[in-house]
Amino acid sequence: MSQDHIRNFCIIAHIDHGKSTLADRLLELTHAIDQRDIVKQTLDSMDLEREKGITIKLKAIRMEYKGYQLNLIDTPGHVDFTYEVFRSLAACEGAVLLVDKTQGIQAQTVSNYYKAKEAGLKIIPVINKIDMGIGDIEKTEIDMVKTFGFKKEDILKVSAKTGEGVSDMLEKIIKEVPYPQGDKNASSRALVFDSSYDEYLGVVATIRVVDGEFILNGKRKIKFLATKKIYSPEEAGYFKLKRVKTNELKTGEVGYIATGFKDIHAVKVGDTVCWEDDISKPLSGYKEIKPFVFVSMYPIDTSKSNQLRDALEKLFLSDSSLSFEPESSSALGFGFRCGFLGLLHAEIIQERLEREYDLNLISTTPTVEYKVTNTRNELLYVRTPSQLPDRSSILEIQEPWIFCTIITPAAYSGSIMNLCKDRRAVLKKMEYPNEQNVVFEYELPLSELIYNFFDDLKTISSGFASLDYEFSDYQTVDVVKLDVLVHGKMVEPLSNIVLRARADEIGKSLIRKLKGVIPKQQFVVSLQATVGGKIIAREDIPALRKNVLAKMSGGHRERKDKLLDIQKKGKARMKKIGQVDIPQEAFRQILTK
Repeated sequence: MSQDHIRNFCIIAHIDHGKSTLADRLLELTHAIDQRDIVKQTLDSMDLEREKGITIKLKAIRMEYKGYQLNLIDTPGHVDFTYEVFRSLAACEGAVLLVDKTQGIQAQTVSNYYKAKEAGLKIIPVINKIDMGIGDIEKTEIDMVKTFGFKKEDILKVSAKTGEGVSDMLEKIIKEVPYPQGDKNASSRALVFDSSYDEYLGVVATIRVVDGEFILNGKRKIKFLATKKIYSPEEAGYFKLKRVKTNELKTGEVGYIATGFKDIHAVKVGDTVCWEDDISKPLSGYKEIKPFVFVSMYPIDTSKSNQLRDALEKLFLSDSSLSFEPESSSALGFGFRCGFLGLLHAEIIQERLEREYDLNLISTTPTVEYKVTNTRNELLYVRTPSQLPDRSSILEIQEPWIFCTIITPAAYSGSIMNLCKDRRAVLKKMEYPNEQNVVFEYELPLSELIYNFFDDLKTISSGFASLDYEFSDYQTVDVVKLDVLVHGKMVEPLSNIVLRARADEIGKSLIRKLKGVIPKQQFVVSLQATVGGKIIAREDIPALRKNVLAKMSGGHRERKDKLLDIQKKGKARMKKIGQVDIPQEAFRQILTK
C-alpha cells in the first residue's frame, strides 16, 4: 500500500454517544470482517464491556476501502479511561469527534476535542443518532460551532444505527485526514501504544510505524530503547478481529510485533522500537500517567497471592495506567497496593481479576496520595494510613485537588451547587453556553470525588450531568488517622485517613457497621474508633450466654449463685486472654459497604 493511501484515525466522544456502533457500520461498509462475525459492539470483545455498555480498552483494526488502507482505533469514553484516548491519539493523524444529537456536547466531548487539538490531529465533527425522534440537530450544530469553532457546513450528520451518512463520513476521512508523514528511507522506528500477552507468542506490542519499515527475515533483531531489551521477533502483522500475520509493516501502518519473550516487563507503552543495528532516537511527545486513587487488594485464599501478582502483571501489560506494589497485613495476608485513574477503573480491574484469573478478592477503602512534610523538612508520599507518621512529627499535610468540568441541564444547577459546596469544592467559573445547559468549573479535593461523588451527581441530575476532571495541584488539609480497635487490638485494614472535622461521624458509622458483621464470642467484645489514642466512638458486642441453671431441677439459692459466680469468673478470665478472629467474610462485608 502506497504511504499516501494510508489513513490512521480514531473515534472520540463522551460515553454512550455511539462510538462502538459507528465502528460496526464502518466494518460493514468496508467489508473488513465477514457479515456473520459482526455483532452489536463488535470491537468491544470483553464481557464486561458488553455488560456495562462501555468501551474499556482501545481497539485497533485495519479496513480497506476504495484502494485506501484505513486504520481505525476505537477509544473509550469514560473519564477514568482518558489515558486510552491519549494513547490512541498518539498513533493517529485524524479524529472523528462524535456528538449525540439527543444529549449534545458533554464534558468528555470538550476534553477529547482539546486532547485531539493538542496532538495536532485533523478533527472531523459528526452529529450522531439523527434517526431518533428526540433531540434537536440544529441546536446541536449551533452549539458545536460556538464551542469548538467548526464551520456549519463541515459538520456531518450520521446514524450509526442505520448507517445513514456513514459512507459520506468515510469519504471525508479519506479526503481530509492527512496521510502519515514518516520517512520510509530513514532508520526504522515505531511507537508502542499498547501491548498484550499471548501464551505462545509472549509479549505482543501494538505499534505505529513512524519511519522506515519492519520486514522480518529471521536474522535481524529488534530493540526497545527504554527497556534496552533485544529480541528476535516471532511474527508481525496487523489486526482484523484477530491478528493477521504478514511479517512486514511499512511506514505509517498500524500493526503488531510479537516478541516471543515471556518477560512482561520487556515492553513499555510509549517506548520506541527499532532494529538492533540501527542508531535511532526515541520518539517524543508521549507522557507518563500517574495514578490518582489507591486501593489494596488481597486474595481471600491467602495461598493465591502469587497468582494475584501474575494476574496484575499481565493486566499491567495492556493497561500501563495501572500500578501495584506488594503489601502485607496481619489480618488479610499478602496482597498489593494498586493505583488507578478512578473508581470505575478500580472496579473494572477487580472484576477482570476475579473473572479472567479466577480470584476472589477483598479490596480496602480507596485513598489518595498525600504529601507529608515532617519536622525535619523531609517530603513523604503517603498512600496508606499505616504510612502516615505520628502527628507530633508532621509539619504539614497536603492533599491532591482536581480541576473538574460539570455540564448539566440548567434545571439541576442549584442541586449540583449544593452538592459541590458540601464536598468542599471551590467554584471557578459558571457559564450558560445555551438556554438549556450550564457549565460549571470547580476545583475539588480528589478525596471527595472518590467517595460516591459521581453517583451523587448522577442521582441529583437524573443522569443528565456529565463530569470530566484532571489533576490540578496539592493543597494543605487537616486530616488524621482513624484507627479501629477490636477487643483492644488495632485492625489495620480498617484504618483510614479522614478529615479531622468528620472523624467522629465516620468513626461512629464504621463501628456500627462493624458491630453488625463480627460474630458474638463467649465474652463481651469492645469495638472502638480512635484518633491519636483518643476514643471517639465505642460499641460493645454482647457475649453469647449459656443458661448454666438449665439442668438444675431444684436446690437452694446458694447453689444457683455459686454456679453463676463460676460462670462470671470464667467470662472475666476469657475476656482477659481471649482473642477475636475476624472472619474474612466480615472484612469483605465491611469494606464493600
